[in-house]
Amino acid sequence: MSRRAPKPKVRARSAARLAAVQALYQQEMEGTPLPRLLDEFHRHRLGATIEDVDYADAEVDFFDDVVRGVGARSAEIEAALAARLAKGWSLARLDRPMRAILRAGAYELLARADVPAVTVIAEYVDVADAFYDRKETGFVNGVLDAVAKDVRG
Repeated sequence: MSRRAPKPKVRARSAARLAAVQALYQQEMEGTPLPRLLDEFHRHRLGATIEDVDYADAEVDFFDDVVRGVGARSAEIEAALAARLAKGWSLARLDRPMRAILRAGAYELLARADVPAVTVIAEYVDVADAFYDRKETGFVNGVLDAVAKDVRG
């Protein structure tokens, strides 16, 4: 069975999501102001080669929307996620990469009705898979699926 390569727009969106998670992580770690953060990613990360690693061309407008949107709607995103964490858990208890993944995914579920919920969830599970084991990817799937049911019905 052969697997077809994803269409360029799909790959560009996937790359934008991964880059957005990286940018959100960097912003939380370093407190980088948003304009400088976006500029750095535009100039040096999106579609670049860093230490012999080629970064895929990302859909820049989509990347910008996710990164800006997470900041602009942070209270709404935090509330949506907090409502779906297990009793006794908070976002602060999760590590920074996990928070970045969940925030980006929740933003898309809240603000990007043009992207099907199943696509959003699958994409961020794939992003989580780049950083975590199966247990954590299942966590991402469960939280984002619950948020999707809350915000999209």
